[in-house]
Amino acid sequence: MSLRLPYGAARFLVYALLLMIGANAGAAEAKDVHVLAFGDSLTAGYGLPPGQGFAPQLEDNLRRNGVRAFVTNAGVSGNTAAQGRARLQWTLDGLKQKPDLAIVALGANDMLRGLSPAQTRADLDFILVEFKRRGIPVLLAGMLAPPNLGQRFRAEYDAIFPDLARKHGARLYPFFLAGVAGNPALNLPDRVHPNFQGIKRMVSGITPAVLGALGRK
Repeated sequence: MSLRLPYGAARFLVYALLLMIGANAGAAEAKDVHVLAFGDSLTAGYGLPPGQGFAPQLEDNLRRNGVRAFVTNAGVSGNTAAQGRARLQWTLDGLKQKPDLAIVALGANDMLRGLSPAQTRADLDFILVEFKRRGIPVLLAGMLAPPNLGQRFRAEYDAIFPDLARKHGARLYPFFLAGVAGNPALNLPDRVHPNFQGIKRMVSGITPAVLGALGRK
């Protein structure tokens, strides 16, 4: 037994199926993307009005690039890598949804306080292990020590981020403050924390790496 449809009805059926396939593809493309910005004052938006910090600016920039993103600000001003490590598990446990990507931006305060690079490395290593255990991909935002801290400290500190990214298979953004550090026009009067335009520069710099980590070009 075979079912024969009039030509017009068959054409309508094919058209309807194509519409359904297109709608499903569009729905998949429009899937919400959740990004966790886990860091210190650089992600917390220190000294800036609401809506001008790293997380909201990154969210806006991703959306301008066609990604329906929600960026959770999990930055705490003043945090060292050890303090980030101490709050990591309860921060992740408190999220309503597992992130599609975590941006880990810690270690700047360790450097400013002259803490042991070996300890910073151990704390960041723990953090990356925990994200991997939970199946959350990581984009590691690296930092660079200034020359006044000495050649030995710089060599040990600067190596932390590329070494850990390779070890854990994480993506690396080599310098979170690229184009911003040392530029008075892009920093608050303390010359340490980025102003609105400084955050904007940071976001435009890291966005391609975020898109790549999310599988978007």
